[in-house]
Amino acid sequence: MYLSEKLSGVLPLVEKPARYIGGEWNAVSKDWQKTAVKVVFAFPDVYEVGMSHLGMQILYHVVNQRPDALMERVFAPWPDMERQMRQNRIPLFSLESKRPLQDFDIIAFTLQYEMSFTNIINMLDLAGLSPRADRRPARPLVIAGGPCAYNPEPLADFIDAFVIGEGEEVLGEIIDLWREMCPPGKQVDKKDLLRRLAVLPGVYVPALYRVEESPDGVRYVVPADGAVPARVVKRVLRDMDAAPYPLAPVVPYLAAVHDRMMLEVQRGCTRSCRFCQAGVIYRPVREKSPQLLAEQARALFKSTGYDEVSLTSLSTADYSRIQPLVEELLGFLGPCGVNVSLPSLRVDAFSVDLARQVQKVRRSTLTFAPEAGTQRLRDVINKGVTEQDLLSAVDAAFAAGWQAVKLYFMLGLPTETTADLDGIYDLARAVLEQGKKHRVPKSRLKVTVSVSCFVPKAHTPFQWEPQDSLDVLKQKQAYLREKCREKQIALNCHDPYLSMLEAMLARGDRWLGQLLYRAWQKGARFDGWSEWFKPEIWQAAMQELDIEPAQYAGRRYDYQHVLPWDHIDAGVSKKYLIAEHKRALAGKLTPDCRGGRCAGCGLCPALEIRPGILGGEQLVPLPADIF
Repeated sequence: MYLSEKLSGVLPLVEKPARYIGGEWNAVSKDWQKTAVKVVFAFPDVYEVGMSHLGMQILYHVVNQRPDALMERVFAPWPDMERQMRQNRIPLFSLESKRPLQDFDIIAFTLQYEMSFTNIINMLDLAGLSPRADRRPARPLVIAGGPCAYNPEPLADFIDAFVIGEGEEVLGEIIDLWREMCPPGKQVDKKDLLRRLAVLPGVYVPALYRVEESPDGVRYVVPADGAVPARVVKRVLRDMDAAPYPLAPVVPYLAAVHDRMMLEVQRGCTRSCRFCQAGVIYRPVREKSPQLLAEQARALFKSTGYDEVSLTSLSTADYSRIQPLVEELLGFLGPCGVNVSLPSLRVDAFSVDLARQVQKVRRSTLTFAPEAGTQRLRDVINKGVTEQDLLSAVDAAFAAGWQAVKLYFMLGLPTETTADLDGIYDLARAVLEQGKKHRVPKSRLKVTVSVSCFVPKAHTPFQWEPQDSLDVLKQKQAYLREKCREKQIALNCHDPYLSMLEAMLARGDRWLGQLLYRAWQKGARFDGWSEWFKPEIWQAAMQELDIEPAQYAGRRYDYQHVLPWDHIDAGVSKKYLIAEHKRALAGKLTPDCRGGRCAGCGLCPALEIRPGILGGEQLVPLPADIF
């Protein structure tokens, strides 16, 4: 029985069959027989999440522009669909051609979140492939990229090659290499293929590296093959205006998590928040020209019909031409009923004019991320935001008609005290009072306080810091719940056990591959989803393997340690990260390099690149006493 016939039998039995049928507006279906290289983009989460991922749309566009290659899509099947697939022996298939993943040359996973790692193992198994890379043939090659690739070791047993950094260019180089070494019908020597991949800039092949261990038990990675680099340097696009961008993205049938046009205004961030991995791995900041963005917005509206465009980046309010860009977009999109939305805004960069412009078409909840409750702790994390900044911004927002505000905080940041927890409540209370001052109706006035647990990430100044123990995180959450009792303050706390696992994997070593595999064997799937997350599975797996969470999540590393991810080079020097860590503990701020003062992270000289900021600022050296 053909796959399509089997599918027609099972789709009526699952929730949201549209997740698996493909054929969406702007989807690309190429001639399979006439296309040399077949790639499938694998998103290890459900369709609605994956279709909100701009990176997938970009790479889908990049590959399908080539006449010699195609890219199709596959998402993690929801548990009800997985059950049907296993019962009916339906292999994991792509949406476009409905072909099993085994038919493709390259399976390309994106690694957006550590708690999707078991889904990767599950998808490989559903595809009829061994999850273990050393037990698979050369075809299909399994590669992975994205932010979690900056500490690839927990997944090293399952992935043939990792792409470090931005994928627009290096993916093309991998396809070129595949065409050269692996034409149809040719028997491929996997070792030869991996050696050639490993010398491509930005490609890490774990099979060609071995693990060593320090006397105090820190496992790190060194080359096992003399031909591979000791450190793999990330790839960076130099000119965002010249970068390929999808002007006819796939429009899903189902409402995606972010169901709107996405207009990437810049890449990178100059703020240097010390907890933020994205702020390091996407450096330097590179802005797009407003003329190009306006052209892209017109094309996106014409090709998709969406009624909202989101100006995406790590810190959109910092885009130096944000004011005229919003004015121009509203000028031609507003009369068409199209809303312009801005993601989480920095409170110090927010302007009343910008808020009023955006709300001309439709109002929505405003989101701010003060991250910490007191000025002392905000200085520790280098947030560079004051309470007055926040209150001025929400004052303007309530005056302009907004009725609800969301505030994001982190719990368990380094040096945190009870006074910092009190500060979270005090700040929420002060925002609430601003709303009352503006006579926002009681039934509509709402301050949502979302509190996540601090997760130390690789390549950040806090990579040496331990995470609070599970008991301490629970105590802190209970303390906040006791304080936030007002009806108009809604407190949402993340699952601390989930955050602990995230911290283990974010700073883990190759040994944790066993834990992932064992947890998957016991049924771990969709661990980032509360309805499917089963802590007891992970507890049992850790007990069997004699793994202590504190060994990873709660470990304080020394500066002298060679860390499990030190063979990955994000461009920022370790000397800078150490200096930033020391400045954090001293409560000292480091200036934003957007203003022209170089903080000395070392990225620009190392990668021979400069920030691309349209405002015209010139970088100058910092005073000698900055560190």
